[in-house]
This record gives sequence, structure tokens and C-alpha cells, in this order.
Amino acid sequence: MGCSKAPGTKTAAASTAAVLLALACSAGPAGSTGKAHEHGVARLAVAVDAGRITLELEVPLADLTGFERAPGTEAERQAVAQVLGRLRELGSLVRPDVAAGCGKGTVELSAPRWQVGPAGAAAVAQRAAAAGKGPARATAGAAPDGHADLEATVDFRCPGASKAAFVDVALFEALPRLQRIDVQAATPRGQMKQVLRRPQGRIALAR
Repeated sequence: MGCSKAPGTKTAAASTAAVLLALACSAGPAGSTGKAHEHGVARLAVAVDAGRITLELEVPLADLTGFERAPGTEAERQAVAQVLGRLRELGSLVRPDVAAGCGKGTVELSAPRWQVGPAGAAAVAQRAAAAGKGPARATAGAAPDGHADLEATVDFRCPGASKAAFVDVALFEALPRLQRIDVQAATPRGQMKQVLRRPQGRIALAR
């Protein structure tokens, strides 16, 4: 996600995107959270805006299946399919405060190394175009050190979003390898940081 400018429109979606962009930029350079790739640690940005609550999760692939490369065996492909199926239910693993009146969350996943999401489709096309034309190219979406992450976004429409005092996340239950979640939240009450450690699952949205 680049940090050059925020969206120019003033829709609720653009406003939420601007908040998440600000959180990403405050954490470090574009495409970085300002921290080294760290196994066992996920990063979660939470934005509370007019009528919506949006969460963006970034987690190392190794913390999902134990490996970061593309699956090479049937067992590895099944492991990837299982964890992706779990994360596609992220809307059920994340539960905003009922005071917000949120509906069912919509989920988007992106893991280029596993050919998931638009960037993953682009990587497949790139490899197909390069077939037979020299050494294999670096896998799209890989970090310079060879590590790779999965990014997940879950978006809730919530008439009373500003009333939410917390968000509960069941990520430790769903992802057994995960040990810590570094949280950054931006709400009408201000910005805050929080660290969740197993078995904690509540993100406070009010000081």
C-alpha cells in the first residue's frame, strides 16, 4: 500500500481507506510495517469510521501452514486450502461490540505466493508468460528477504460504529501457530496501540 496520498473522494469507503493508509504509513515505509518479518506475530489495523468498522490483518504464511513457499505436495495444498477456508470465515472470527449494530462482514484475501487475490492471479499470468524464456522470476509478493505474508481485510457496515467500545477476535483459536497480534486502531476517540497475546482476544476501542 503506497503512502503518497490519501483518496480524494469523501465517501465513507474513501474515508476508511484513508484511515487504514494513515495507520500503514505511521508504521513504516510503503509495503512495510516498520518491523522485521517476525514469525508468530501478526499485525492488525482497525479503522472505525462513519457507518463501518474495517480490519486489515497481515500474517506470515509460515504462521498459517508452517511454510512460506508455494505448496508443492498434495498435503501442502490441502493445508493451504484448509487455512484459506478458515480465513474466508474471518467475518465470523471477528465480532464487533453489539452496540455498533454491525451486519455480516465481507472478507477479501490476498496471498500472491499462494495465488490468492488479484495479485496472485497476476503472478500466475506472469509466470505463464515467462515460461521457457530463461530462469524463473522471483515470486510476486515476496519480501526482499524471501518471506511472504497473507493480507486479509474484513469490512463491517455498522450504523452505530462510533458506539463500539471493543472488537473481539478469535484469531488465536483459528491460527494455532500465532502467538502475538500487534494492533493499531483509529477511532473517533483517537488512535491507540495494543498487543494481544495468547489467549487474549479483545481489542479495546476506548481508553
